[in-house]
Amino acid sequence: MPSDESASEDLAHGEVLHGGIANAGLVVRVGDETRRPAGKHSPNVHALLHHVRAAGFDGVPEPLGLEGGRERLRFIAGDVPYPPFPAWAQSDAVLASTAALLRRFHDATLGFVAPDDAAWNRELADPQPGDVICHNDVCPENVVYRDGDAIALLDFDFAAPGRRTFDLAALARMCAPIDTAEDAARTGRVGLDPFIRLRVAADGYGLPPDRYELVDALSTQIRGGGAFVQRRVEAGDPAFTEMWNQMGGAERYLRREAWFEANRQQFLDAVS
Repeated sequence: MPSDESASEDLAHGEVLHGGIANAGLVVRVGDETRRPAGKHSPNVHALLHHVRAAGFDGVPEPLGLEGGRERLRFIAGDVPYPPFPAWAQSDAVLASTAALLRRFHDATLGFVAPDDAAWNRELADPQPGDVICHNDVCPENVVYRDGDAIALLDFDFAAPGRRTFDLAALARMCAPIDTAEDAARTGRVGLDPFIRLRVAADGYGLPPDRYELVDALSTQIRGGGAFVQRRVEAGDPAFTEMWNQMGGAERYLRREAWFEANRQQFLDAVS
């Protein structure tokens, strides 16, 4: 069945799931399955999900196959927050739980051997080599919670090999968030201390005491995150263009970058 027909069939018989930007409105629950657009990286992602589940990590959806240009995954019941983020999703305990889940995922990826014809999505990938497979997009909308505990990660479209600290920096950037108070408030997050929250994420992950690499990775993350969105806007992606405009365009990303660099020492002091 062609991709557009499969998507229409899912939308006609399923429940559209909230969250996401690129796939907004295209991720659907049909019975006990989640169905979403597949891409050229999906076979590799499904192989990865099989591997980590076989390693004893159940915090990812069970892959059920690829059909008609759609991914089929076992639906995971729970709470998935999306903007404006509710108060419960902003607690330090929730952040620490999310970081701990990422640690378990990283540990489970050890030993994964990608299929011979596998291709990784490099759009958000670590520019340096690492020993784990990174998720690269752990934002609140890509985590399932139950009673405030993070139980599963979703959406592995940007998964790729990299360093633990790079992926943890991505999580902190989006979940702490590492942002100006003005821009954090745009998603309903008010009164959160980014310096303390970075330490909460590092402690939750169990990162060793020497955490300078985490702050360096954050600097790379902040530059790369803005550049990624700008590339999507320049390519004419309507969803990213809408977000770009709502968030204040290039000025918003330049403001965050300048703010972070001005406060780099305070971040180092907070996590060390």
